[in-house]
Amino acid sequence: MYQIVDNLEFPFRTLQYRDSMNKTPFLVTLLSLLTSAVVSASTPSPAPILSSPPLTSPAGGSATSAPGKAGKETDLHDPRLVYSSVHVSGPYIAMTFDDGPNPATTPKLLDLLKAKGIKATFFLVGKNVAAHPEIVKRIYAEGHEVANHSWSHPPLSKCSPEKFNHELSATNEAIQSASGFRPTLIRPPYGATNANLDRIINEKYGMKVILWSVDPMDWKYRNSQHVTNFILSHTKAGDIVLSHDIHPTTVAAMPAVFDGLLAKGFKFVTVSELIALQTPRTPKTTAPKAGESPLPHSSPASSTPLSSPAPSTPPAPAPTSQRSS
Repeated sequence: MYQIVDNLEFPFRTLQYRDSMNKTPFLVTLLSLLTSAVVSASTPSPAPILSSPPLTSPAGGSATSAPGKAGKETDLHDPRLVYSSVHVSGPYIAMTFDDGPNPATTPKLLDLLKAKGIKATFFLVGKNVAAHPEIVKRIYAEGHEVANHSWSHPPLSKCSPEKFNHELSATNEAIQSASGFRPTLIRPPYGATNANLDRIINEKYGMKVILWSVDPMDWKYRNSQHVTNFILSHTKAGDIVLSHDIHPTTVAAMPAVFDGLLAKGFKFVTVSELIALQTPRTPKTTAPKAGESPLPHSSPASSTPLSSPAPSTPPAPAPTSQRSS
């Protein structure tokens, strides 16, 4: 009430002056003013509307996960920057191996790949590269692709800008020091990325983001037969197959996996080679059913033609654009 009286101090004096001049009923006017003040004081003011700032830090945006590992993708990715599979015209696939190098398992896998004449892509963890540079050197020397999988395997979408930069830059430096090749591909751990991160990775670090389309979840199911059955039953042309060469059960599954895929006629390439083989998707057209006209019919009650008569001067054709998958 003190606040209301204080707020009315100036209007009260004004009313006194106007009342003496106009001879209006002073109490009636004052009562009206008090009622308005009480109603105004009891009504809460609407909260101000604040605009959200644009996403500028690497941690901005909502993290998404690639299918089969940590959830369902909900964010939109630029198909020029991010690949989980590639549309190709031949039976080409890419085998990828994460989290190495591991001195107990990666050399065994390399021996097998060499015996089968298969090329693969290794997404390497930086601290493991620093610990075993000789294995990285062998991977690259034998014709496989080496790529970035962060320094310490954190979800990149939750990193500060400083940590994000360290995870990518330190890993690239370690791989280049060991192999002489600077990576052009990265697989974010857990598939945790978003459109903002994709753009930063491409513009600042010059790398494409590689997810996957076939995941036997070998990190969860340490069973060689499961890994073999899943990969053989789910792989199709253009797929990027995810596995982890740090697990003995995964490496043990690879002889049957490779033999089975070769028997199906698949050809193995690195991820960069798969992207280079990309072909545009052909638009799907639906053929008319038997007995149906390929053109729509006008209503029997209407004599209006389906389209307006063509103008005497045909318009210039509109430009067309193609978007790759």
